[in-house]
Amino acid sequence: MVMHNFNAGPSILPKEVFQEASKAILDFNNTGLSILEIGHRTPLFEGVLNEAVSLLKELMNLDSNKEVLFLHGGASTQFFQIPMNLLAEGKTAAYLDCGVWGSKAIKEAKLFGNVNVVASSKDKNYSYIPTGYEIPDDVSYFHYTTNNTIEGTEMHSIPQTNVPLIADMSSDILSTVMDFNKFSLIYAGAQKNIGAAGVNILVIDKNIVGLAGRKLPTMMDYKNHIENGSMLNTPPVFAVYVCMLTLRWLKKIGGVAAIEKINDQKASLLYNTLDALPMFNLPVAKQDRSKMNVVFTISDPEVEKAFLQTCKDNGMYGVKGHRSVGGFRASLYNALPLESVQALCDLIKDFAAKKG
Repeated sequence: MVMHNFNAGPSILPKEVFQEASKAILDFNNTGLSILEIGHRTPLFEGVLNEAVSLLKELMNLDSNKEVLFLHGGASTQFFQIPMNLLAEGKTAAYLDCGVWGSKAIKEAKLFGNVNVVASSKDKNYSYIPTGYEIPDDVSYFHYTTNNTIEGTEMHSIPQTNVPLIADMSSDILSTVMDFNKFSLIYAGAQKNIGAAGVNILVIDKNIVGLAGRKLPTMMDYKNHIENGSMLNTPPVFAVYVCMLTLRWLKKIGGVAAIEKINDQKASLLYNTLDALPMFNLPVAKQDRSKMNVVFTISDPEVEKAFLQTCKDNGMYGVKGHRSVGGFRASLYNALPLESVQALCDLIKDFAAKKG
């Protein structure tokens, strides 16, 4: 059976990345050593890290004042590391609350300073992106989540502000063309569009380092990580290597502009299929629908169970919705081929014809 991987993360990676990574586990670059055992301060790994940084800077078209870091701890660590580094005691940061991850970031930021939640969509179960809010000019920074994996909403434009702009791009980084230089800090867990679980990617403007002015533990200070080139301690070597391979693949197929066209095709195909079938409900406001995580439901619990079983029987992996909201979720990350989306659409139409 052909497996179609719609899992929300860790998620699908390009087949050629799996092939190269599996070879490297046994023999990295014909050295006779495994990628799992090479020294992180040897030229062997330094070449991997340098290429990963270079590829990310190229694909994001970053200015010279931007630094790229590969860190431990996942995106969730950044929920507190960002205000720890950038929000001084007694100062205020602005946050947009559009989902579970944004609300978690707000909770952590309150440990270090004041938080101004400029807008929230919690009133309608995070089914839309607020508009018309104002970002004060006197806050330390403005933070938002670009794509909400659980709720299935996505920001399709960059907010306009004069303060440092910070974004959690864990689930849609490099999926669409944008001016990444407008951001003072971008962070993203790699395990959706860039690589394997175990490493967090940070793009940071050198000008905001140390903004909070407080003494920090060595491992929490961005300045130390920049000065040590992501090797303040042993980095997640294999995860960084898989990132490098995935970034190579993205560059080879034409970069962000090329993958954006494919992502648009995939999302349009699935949304159009679901919109045409009354059996399926799409809770997200149409203008705010995510291209990465398509969320939908069926009103009848028994029919819902039957649909999940049908997906399982036909190799559709990861379609069940997040445990906190239920329903269904199909994640359409960069590496998911259009053929998998077509297969899911064919299954959906066939199921509706039989059960509708």
